[in-house]
Amino acid sequence: MTTKKNSKTNKKVMIALSGGIDSAVSAVLLMQQGYQVEAGFMKNWSSTTGLLRNECPWIDDRREALRVAAHLGIPMHTFDFEKQYADKVMQYFFKEYSEGRTPNPDVMCNKEIKFKLLYDKAISMGFDYLATGHYAQIKNGKLIRSKDEFKDQTYFIYNIKTEQLEHILFPIGGYKKSEIRKLAQKLALPNSDRKESMGLCFVGKIRLDKFLNQKIKPKIGKVLDTSGKAVGEHKGIAFYTVGQRQGLGIGGSGPYYIVKKDLKTNTLVVSHDPNDVQLQTKQLQISGVNWINKPQKFPFKAIARFRHQQDLQDVLIEMNGSDLYTVKFSKTQTAVASGQSLVIYSGKECLGGGVIA
Repeated sequence: MTTKKNSKTNKKVMIALSGGIDSAVSAVLLMQQGYQVEAGFMKNWSSTTGLLRNECPWIDDRREALRVAAHLGIPMHTFDFEKQYADKVMQYFFKEYSEGRTPNPDVMCNKEIKFKLLYDKAISMGFDYLATGHYAQIKNGKLIRSKDEFKDQTYFIYNIKTEQLEHILFPIGGYKKSEIRKLAQKLALPNSDRKESMGLCFVGKIRLDKFLNQKIKPKIGKVLDTSGKAVGEHKGIAFYTVGQRQGLGIGGSGPYYIVKKDLKTNTLVVSHDPNDVQLQTKQLQISGVNWINKPQKFPFKAIARFRHQQDLQDVLIEMNGSDLYTVKFSKTQTAVASGQSLVIYSGKECLGGGVIA
C-alpha cells in the first residue's frame, strides 16, 4: 500500500481495526496523510449463549481485520479485554435490566473499553494517537457531529475526556457513509463488501430474553391496563422497556404499549394509546454527567437527544448539585426510559451527557 509523502506529520497512530469497512478505510486515510499506522484489534466477548447464531462474531471480525492489515502492510496487535468487558460492560448491562432500567452497552463499551483500556494501551505503547472508525469529528479541541448526520455517533462517545481529544482521530468523520463504501470498493479492500455489524456491541445479534436469562430468572407478574384491570401476565420486569409494543403476548383488540414498570409490585401497566399521558415527559433528571466542554453558566439553553438518531430537541438545563441536572424540554417527549443516555449539544458541538434517572 503506497502512501503520500507528508512532511507535516510522522507520528504513530493505532487504528482500532474491527474488521468492518469504516475502520479499514480509516486506516487507509491515515496512511495517506503520512501517519505511521498500526492496528489494534480487541477481543471482548466469546460466549455464544443467547445469540441468534451459534457463532463467535469475534473470530470472523479478527479474520477480516487480519486480512485488511495484511493488505495494507501494517502490523496488528490483538488485545484480550474479555474479562474487563465482562466486568465493566456486561455486569452493568445485567444489573441495569434487573433493576428495571434500560442500559446502553454501546455507550459503556466506548467509555470503559475503547476510550479507556484501548486508549491507555495505545498511549503506553508510544502511539501519539488512537484512531477509530466512528462517525464524529474533532475540531479546535471540540467534539463535533459528523458530516453524515444520520450516521453520526457522537451520541455513543460523549464520555470521552476533554484531555483525550488531542490524542484521538476520527478519519471518516468528514465523509458520508455512502462515500466510505465507494472508497472501500475503489481501494479494493478485502472487506469492501462486508455488511455493517448489528446487535450488541462486540457480542452480536441477541435474543434479549434468552440473553438476559443467563443472569436474570423469570419472575411472573401481572400486566394491568391504565384502569387497573388485569389483561395478562409478564415473565419479569427486566425483560421489558417503556414504550415497548412487541413481544408482550397479550391478546385482545389492537396493540398495547408499556407505559409504566413497577419494580416493587412486579407489575407492568399498558395502554392502547401510544400517546398515553403516562408515556409523556416534559422534564427529567440526569446524573453521572461527563462534560467535554462544560457551560459557564446555568441554566442554559441547548439541544439534546435521549436516543441515537432521534431528532435533536430544544432543552433548558439546570444544575441541581455537583452531579445532578434537570433537563426541561420545550416539547413533550414520549417513552423516555431511565438508564438511557441524554446527550447535549450546542449547535454541532457535543458538550457531553449523562444518564437519565
